[in-house]
Amino acid sequence: MANYVFSFRVPSDYAPHAGTPAEWRAWFGSLGSALVDVGNAVTEYASVGEVGGSGSRMVAYSVVSAEDMESALALAKDCPVMRVGGGVEVGPVMEVSGS
Repeated sequence: MANYVFSFRVPSDYAPHAGTPAEWRAWFGSLGSALVDVGNAVTEYASVGEVGGSGSRMVAYSVVSAEDMESALALAKDCPVMRVGGGVEVGPVMEVSGS
C-alpha cells in the first residue's frame, strides 16, 4: 500500500452551502481505513506559476492509502467537489530517506 495526496479543487466562484460539512463528513467516513490523514481546509488561495488554470482553486487536501493509482482514483471519484464542478488531483507520496 502507498499513500496518495488528494488536492481538492473547486470552481473559482464556488461558495459552500449549509449541507457542505455533512457531505464531507459522510464522504470521509466512506473512505474507512483508507483515510490516513483527513488533512486541512485551505482558507485563502494564491498561486505561483501554472496550477490547474484560472478557473479553479484549491480548497483542501487529504492523504489516503491505496494499492495503486487506479485504486486511489477510485476512492476520489465520489468526493463532494465532483458535485460542484470541481476535481481531485491525486499523486503518490514519495517517501524520502531520513525524513
